[in-house]
Amino acid sequence: MSNHESKTKKSKVKISERRRFISLMAQSVGVTALGGLMWTGYLEEAKAAPLILRPPGAVPESDFLNMCIKCGQCAEACKNRDSNPDLTHQKSTLVMARPGDGMPIGTPFFKPQDIPCYMCEDIPCVPVCPTGALDEELVSVMNENNKELDINKARMGLAVVDEESCVAFWGIQCDACHRACPLLDEAITLEYRRNERTGKHAYLIPVVHSDICTGCGLCEYACITKKPAIYVLPHKIAQGEVGGHYIKGWDKKDEQRLQDVSTDTSTRTERSKLKPADYLNEGISYE
Repeated sequence: MSNHESKTKKSKVKISERRRFISLMAQSVGVTALGGLMWTGYLEEAKAAPLILRPPGAVPESDFLNMCIKCGQCAEACKNRDSNPDLTHQKSTLVMARPGDGMPIGTPFFKPQDIPCYMCEDIPCVPVCPTGALDEELVSVMNENNKELDINKARMGLAVVDEESCVAFWGIQCDACHRACPLLDEAITLEYRRNERTGKHAYLIPVVHSDICTGCGLCEYACITKKPAIYVLPHKIAQGEVGGHYIKGWDKKDEQRLQDVSTDTSTRTERSKLKPADYLNEGISYE
């Protein structure tokens, strides 16, 4: 092989290696960019999800996200509880959010349509929380000077009825949600209304009481419609806020709020410093 041919071959090898290096760099940049996009998506999921349902005793969502260390002990306690309908203990009400769930990653939540909360009396998921993100105080009552856990104090969410989809509003007698409710005739009651269309039958209308409903989702799970006509939402989504200036005059407890409401309704502006005669007749000429 001549010296010229040898130089030509070496030159081609160098060009090939250079192209391979550039190709690998381009691939690396692409993978890094893709990874960045995926990580950005995961960070977005790490933010608060407004429709998420937390375990019993969960503190307000903003505090919960700061306090929860994503240890999963609550979900494990839920899975291993004696009252778990899944005897294999492979499934449970509480699950930990994973990438793609659209919820803060690594935090506990539940979906009533999949598995509702079965209202365990000992509430195993709460005492195991090491940080207080699940607060025993929120699900406890005083009983003979002793504080005891009471699942009926839980406020995981509030059941809401879609009147257009609920067949009870059509006149079909269905009380599946009422019968499924663990607080029978308390959290959900049936209101009897006359069916003017037939003149013979009565509507059995489910009514949810927000001060008693625990948000367990057993009603949603039991609903007979294709997509549940009753479903649980976080309180902030399900309920409005009246404001402190509206008072129920017939409710003594509500009247107590008057103590915290300012009764000073006067308006103080530059004009209010003047006498009425100084500005009411302004611009009027009697000549």
